[in-house]
Amino acid sequence: MAVTSEAFRMFYLDPCFKNCFKNANSMLSFTCDVKFGNQRSLGQMQFGNVSRIPRNGVRVYASQGDRSTRLDFMSCKCQKADHVSGVAAGDGMSTTVPINGTTNIHDKGGFANGKMVAAGTVTDRTHKVSRKSIEEEAWNLLQESIVYYCGNPIGTIAANDTSDTSILNYDQVFIRDFIPSGIAFLLKGEYDIVRNFILYTLQLQSWEKTMDCHSPGQGLMPASFKVRTVPLEGDDSATEDVLDPDFGEAAIGRVAPVDSGLWWIILLRAYGKCSGDLSVQERVDVQTGIKMILKLCLADGFDMFPTLLVTDGSCMIDRRIGIHGHPLEIQALFYSALLCAREMLAPEDGSADLIRALNNRLVALSFHIREYYWIDMKRLNEIYRYKTEEYSYDAVNKFNIYPDQIPSWLIDFMPGRGGYLIGNLQPAHMDFRFFSLGNLWAIVSSLATIDQSHAILDLIEATWEELVGGMPLKICYPALEGQEWRIITGSDPKNTPWSYHNGGSWPTLLWQLTVACIKMKRPEIAEKAIKLAERRISRDKWPEYYDTKGARFIGKQARLFQTWSIAGYLVAKLLLAKPSAASILTNEEDSELKNAFSCMISANPRRKRGRKGFNQPFII
Repeated sequence: MAVTSEAFRMFYLDPCFKNCFKNANSMLSFTCDVKFGNQRSLGQMQFGNVSRIPRNGVRVYASQGDRSTRLDFMSCKCQKADHVSGVAAGDGMSTTVPINGTTNIHDKGGFANGKMVAAGTVTDRTHKVSRKSIEEEAWNLLQESIVYYCGNPIGTIAANDTSDTSILNYDQVFIRDFIPSGIAFLLKGEYDIVRNFILYTLQLQSWEKTMDCHSPGQGLMPASFKVRTVPLEGDDSATEDVLDPDFGEAAIGRVAPVDSGLWWIILLRAYGKCSGDLSVQERVDVQTGIKMILKLCLADGFDMFPTLLVTDGSCMIDRRIGIHGHPLEIQALFYSALLCAREMLAPEDGSADLIRALNNRLVALSFHIREYYWIDMKRLNEIYRYKTEEYSYDAVNKFNIYPDQIPSWLIDFMPGRGGYLIGNLQPAHMDFRFFSLGNLWAIVSSLATIDQSHAILDLIEATWEELVGGMPLKICYPALEGQEWRIITGSDPKNTPWSYHNGGSWPTLLWQLTVACIKMKRPEIAEKAIKLAERRISRDKWPEYYDTKGARFIGKQARLFQTWSIAGYLVAKLLLAKPSAASILTNEEDSELKNAFSCMISANPRRKRGRKGFNQPFII
């Protein structure tokens, strides 16, 4: 007789079974004896001496037989290992990942080992919104997108469009794409999937990553990973689950994902604040992972600016569209990740220098962005009257910006009340485009001042037709067109004007907009955007993005049932229902940073120059 979902959950509540998983920081070695119909399949998962696949991955063995949909009997015998692995992620050795949870059987379907699991009777995605609310539909779709690794939920695939035969990498778990899914699960009290995601992606951080004989920094997090089921060496009747990450070596353009590690830190903090489980962030391997990301970001280089220097396509906008240099999105996430990491780093002697460097970077970065990236009508008039070619420590036009760079569209776009942070700043170049994610996360992280944060929301309200139109929210405004589009994008057929990353509208940005509005106590803006999205997003089958200036068309290459479109909507609804929960994502500026920022404004730059304590002559 088949076991119902309710009976299965009651089985897991059995004290004997819960005993097996009560110690979150212990290695587990267990054998599951499962009977399917008249056959018995023995699966053994070991977390101890973990063997490696050729790329230093984790082997997990699970022999597979003839599986029926009927589950007649399941018994689990668990035995705690004698010790806990304390290997740091950066030591190039295997790191054990404890599982705090249970194998989940979903009768609504999902992804197990990267493959579709039969969804029982839920196989037809006919959108009968009249029979159920949009939220219920969204939750069902989110559950169906879950990926399982050795029976444990580990993430959500990028898109679950079964009608599209061209999968590409949309069947993988992307770090940045999982963030809204993870937040949605946290707000619903489903912590295991987020915990598993954090710990398994941490394992991938220490993998060898090489392209054309060159390896990037050790702290780099992957852009995505896929769960593959491969034959077990020496036994054709058995298979093993393998995590196969992509650090950019297989991505279009071969660009390393700078934002992955930053989002990972932000999600780690959110997990601790929401679940109350601080044991994850206190683990030795997790602390090591945080430090590796920080050291990679804080490494000294040739740059004179405190902002991170990155290539085009290294964040959500992962194709060439002219954001190379110091894009706002990366700087806002960088600032947020630094604040989150400072909260979570354990106070110890070995972290003192890192924390000092982190604090210094926070002050310099906030000053740089607030002073030089900010633009409103007053600031625009100042740039219009700039003198150029100033050679002076006290120059007003520090970056030698030519007034003729001010685009004609900006004069009409800029409202009398409101302003925003520009997209990029480099010597003799200001990218005046409005980038939504960077501006919204500058509000969330307190990178923007309180006045600037309100002004950004004022601008969104004043330019609602341009930035929101028929579907929230424009990823950037305006689109590159004509000769500018041909030169900057290389005539990219996917990034045509008002499509995809070139002025397309992305529903997933709803959740960032909602967090920013709640923080500034202006939730009515988010409510208006959500109501607008609800008119058609379900009917349109949850597309990845929308095209045209007014977001009237579903994107010409947009995937349907895009997971972060679904999750972004859910997070927005959950946060509006419980605004206090937004605190797991927001950062508040502390008094030390405010004082340091004030000192930097009043300081004389000439006085700062000189050889710091250098009194010794050179020895040749």
